[in-house]
Amino acid sequence: MTEPLVTFERVEKRFDDFVAVKGATLDIGAGEFVAIMGPSGCGKTTTLRMLAGLDAPTSGTIRIAGQVMNDVPAHERDTPMVWQSLALFPFLNARENVEFGLKMRGVGVSERRQRAMTWLDRMEIAEFAERNVETLSGGQRQRVALARALVTEPKLLLLDEPLSALDAHLVIRMQSVLSRLQRELGITFVYVTHSQSEAFAMADRVVIMSQGEIAQVGTPREVYRAPRSRFVAEFVGRNNILPGEVVASHQGMVSVQTPLGTFNVQGDAAPGTSASIVVAADMMQVGGGENRLTATVISEEFVGSMVTAFLEASDGTELKVQVQERALADLGLETGREVSLGWNTADGHLLVDETP
Repeated sequence: MTEPLVTFERVEKRFDDFVAVKGATLDIGAGEFVAIMGPSGCGKTTTLRMLAGLDAPTSGTIRIAGQVMNDVPAHERDTPMVWQSLALFPFLNARENVEFGLKMRGVGVSERRQRAMTWLDRMEIAEFAERNVETLSGGQRQRVALARALVTEPKLLLLDEPLSALDAHLVIRMQSVLSRLQRELGITFVYVTHSQSEAFAMADRVVIMSQGEIAQVGTPREVYRAPRSRFVAEFVGRNNILPGEVVASHQGMVSVQTPLGTFNVQGDAAPGTSASIVVAADMMQVGGGENRLTATVISEEFVGSMVTAFLEASDGTELKVQVQERALADLGLETGREVSLGWNTADGHLLVDETP
């Protein structure tokens, strides 16, 4: 196995008595697109700032290409960052903003202008090269910021919620731009976001953080379909979580007794173990499935062609089922109606409760 480009080894960051990052251990390979996500205050931006050299770790080791970077200042690292605020210079035009990093490196006027124009053309905004950045749209400014970061041809690009200020249609467009660039250039992207849709749409691997700790690392599919903790299951996707106790276990199948009934799920846990069955909303079936229960429709949420129906079981447990909008009426998911829900055994995920 080749040496990773980035390594965090038991990294901790304290601000006085507050521990922002706790014992973070993570390897990031060359050419990977890694997204770090979690709720506000989870430590994701602090992690990115330590990688950029803007904050020094209190303990632990950060390496880039095998070199220990703990005490290397930001200006001596080849780790450009695209900020949420973009941080463009308002007194410079688009081309001059892109040229700035090259100018600081002593690149001559002719070469830096040529390289800046090449990148503006690559971002499809060369026609705006002489425009003041404050006259550009949000999407155009975002492309200027990306060109400025990439014109130095770094091995590693850091992005701190770069799409959060854009309109929804621009976010989708810029996701496509970022994914294409990352594939074409082979640059390692470390991307901090609070948006699950952004992370899952673009990243090779996702890092989920909670209260300063790394809760799970995996591909988007692994994290979505097989959360390793209740926190991840609640944070990611529209999951139904049915807590209970294992009452039987045999040849890779367990039965979990919950307040809503006893259901089967693939997995391995001894009887008496506290555990939950996790079923994603898109795996829930109306009127079908091997595991069955009833619930009453209480509301619906429309997102484009998809609808998430929210239901309440007899004990007050909230359940969710996600269906195509065109199928809503045929399935009888009308507010106030009691319906049968189910899921196939193979579509559930066994989550053994964490020991205190």
